[in-house]
Amino acid sequence: MTSSLIRGRPRHATGHIAVRVGHAVLGGMAGAVWLVLPVMTSVTQDPVPATGGRTVSAAQAADGASATDYVLPLVAVAAAGALGGYGYVRRTRRARSRTTPGLLSPAPPAPAGPADAERQARASLVLADDCVRTSREALGYVDGAASAERALRAAETELTAAFAIWRRYEEGVPEGDAGRRQALVGVVGRCSEAGRQLDAAAPGFDAEWDAGDALAAAEGRFRQLAGRTGGVAAALAGAGGRYGAAAVASVVGYVEQAKDRLVFATARLNQARQAADSGDGDGFRRGVRAAEGAVAQAGVLLGGVERLTEELRTAAGLVPAALTGAEAELAALRGTALPPRLAHADAVLAGVRGEVTGGPYDAVDALRRVVRAVEGTGGGRSGVISAGAELVARSAVGAADDFVGTHRAAVGAEARALLAAAGRAAPADADRLARRARELAERDVRAHGNPFAGEASHAHGSGVAGVVLGGVLLGEEGDGGPVVAFGGPESRGRWG
Repeated sequence: MTSSLIRGRPRHATGHIAVRVGHAVLGGMAGAVWLVLPVMTSVTQDPVPATGGRTVSAAQAADGASATDYVLPLVAVAAAGALGGYGYVRRTRRARSRTTPGLLSPAPPAPAGPADAERQARASLVLADDCVRTSREALGYVDGAASAERALRAAETELTAAFAIWRRYEEGVPEGDAGRRQALVGVVGRCSEAGRQLDAAAPGFDAEWDAGDALAAAEGRFRQLAGRTGGVAAALAGAGGRYGAAAVASVVGYVEQAKDRLVFATARLNQARQAADSGDGDGFRRGVRAAEGAVAQAGVLLGGVERLTEELRTAAGLVPAALTGAEAELAALRGTALPPRLAHADAVLAGVRGEVTGGPYDAVDALRRVVRAVEGTGGGRSGVISAGAELVARSAVGAADDFVGTHRAAVGAEARALLAAAGRAAPADADRLARRARELAERDVRAHGNPFAGEASHAHGSGVAGVVLGGVLLGEEGDGGPVVAFGGPESRGRWG
């Protein structure tokens, strides 16, 4: 099966040669027919009516018209010969001017080197992940699209497998050159299958989308989110005052970015209404779908702030119990664990106790340090420590996923692969992998250019820069380019 994520095929010249040969043969056959027709006519002995009322034999008619009957056959033969000669001369000249061997087709392309294969695998992962994320967002606006939901689940399975192969590849597994090449082929193949599943389900999704009231659904969610922004901003400010600026640093600017996307959604919803009034079905689709994507990402941004404030509150309630549970576990390990590990754990717990009693502190980070201190000694089996580890991991994975999803036009394969690995890992590893994924994603965005840094957000009041960074639109010029719809690589831009 040819991958839908791999573009470009070798061009063959055999089709053109076959056409030329066909032309020559056709010309020859036409000439032969014209030559045979007079002979076939001359064998009949039936009289041929004459215009003057008398009759003459066929042979006499043929003899009398011989000068004209053979003109066309001779011309046809000459034309066929000229065409054949012309084709031969052209083929000869082309063969002499080629720098690659062979007369019928160019030499096959050289096999891609390891660096090219790795780049192709990375690009396939990014594209497939974008398609899955976009399709998941789009499905949130459609009810009853069972086939599209099944396709999305199948695509997610393929993508998860592709990320797992890539992760092992980065860790050096397998070791041999042949095995590593095969691993990269597996990554591309899995991503291709994910895209194929989504492409196949795109027509069914369109039918369900058209059958619903997409404009009303998008406007309803827009109004609901617009009403939440004030409360979310107040909750963020309160959390910053209670737990410190460092505790909310990961979501600083999220409310402003959400507002930016809602500004864009307002403009596109207005365009969709105008398109509906004028009977412009394509314009209606583009406007509503663009608004859907912007509203969905505004919801992710606001939801990320709300989730963090709740996690801080929950973590603050767990920290005292976690400290007590950690001290109990360390006491049980005094006679077995290495003294340096216990000394380090004691220092960490003392530092956290000082922060708790000293004023505003990052409750999630404090809980993380308590959990890691106990795990470093081989402990961490108590219920409160396990609960703390799960909360910390869930917080890190959620924060990284929100950032990647709302900045995906700039985020590369490494960050996405680490995030995918975090989703499959145990809590301790999940926290570490997700935090590293977030760091790499932020690095990618800085290298790409963040439209929300400095004065950029004020300079681009239409909100286009934000939705382009978020992958809702596929370009950065003019109005932002085509809108992205449910589907794989071949169908995601079909709504233009």
